[in-house]
Amino acid sequence: MRYYQLRDGDSQRLAVSAGEDTYDLTSAKSQLRTFRDLLRAASIADTGPDEIASRHFAAAETISTEELEADTADPVTADEVWAAGVTYQISEEARKDESDMPEMYLNVYDAERPEIFFKSTPNRTVGPDEDVGIRADSEWDVPEPELGIVLYEGDIVGYTIGNDMSSRSIEGENPLYLPQAKVYDRCCSVGPTVVTDIEDPHSLTLSMTIHRDGECLYSDETNTSEMDRTCEELVSTYTAHNAVPELSVLLTGTCLVPDDDFTLQEGDEVAISIESIGTLKNTVTVV
Repeated sequence: MRYYQLRDGDSQRLAVSAGEDTYDLTSAKSQLRTFRDLLRAASIADTGPDEIASRHFAAAETISTEELEADTADPVTADEVWAAGVTYQISEEARKDESDMPEMYLNVYDAERPEIFFKSTPNRTVGPDEDVGIRADSEWDVPEPELGIVLYEGDIVGYTIGNDMSSRSIEGENPLYLPQAKVYDRCCSVGPTVVTDIEDPHSLTLSMTIHRDGECLYSDETNTSEMDRTCEELVSTYTAHNAVPELSVLLTGTCLVPDDDFTLQEGDEVAISIESIGTLKNTVTVV
């Protein structure tokens, strides 16, 4: 099933697509306003979120495609977003090219322990059709399209799309600057849905386009089968010896990297699509 959080004034409404219909779960059960509400209910009932949602289809109002597209917000308000690095060979090559200490990234790519780092908080994370940020003190900025794992109390409950915005110039200057290159205002976007019934997250087509003034400057696609780590391995590393929050998202690394002579500019439009999940669209602003 595909879950959406819809804008409703200062609040939100929870919707779910099942088959050809999309249901407003909040109209059937006012306590179900967010994906977190659904997960809490499922935890109490000791069942899955899809089972809880399906109980309310008969009483729920349906939502049109036009309403869904107009009102979609971030599908999951994660307490924390974390990310994995150097999980694809192309990412390892790109980070070696940008860095004054390239051997570090080769060691991470081949190491037993994957790179896991803190990425974002709720006030730094944006949803579909909102502006993502590039730092005013950065000279080289790129989007990083990634499969996102949604976790409730450390367990995988679904998948979404993430954009791990990055300053390659700041990180390339010194790897110790990674937090500044990764964590800042509007540094991450997530959406448009959370999908709970993906059978194999390691076999999904992933694509990205970047447009500027109507012109396509970048377009490419790959497959999550190219990822050198498994989702289970990354989650195990993230949750080990870590006080994980109730609701989190773990991004699994990037596999599409624009050429070294490309940098984002204000007004650019980034669209990231993942098979079975949807398309996450954002416009770029300077922060």
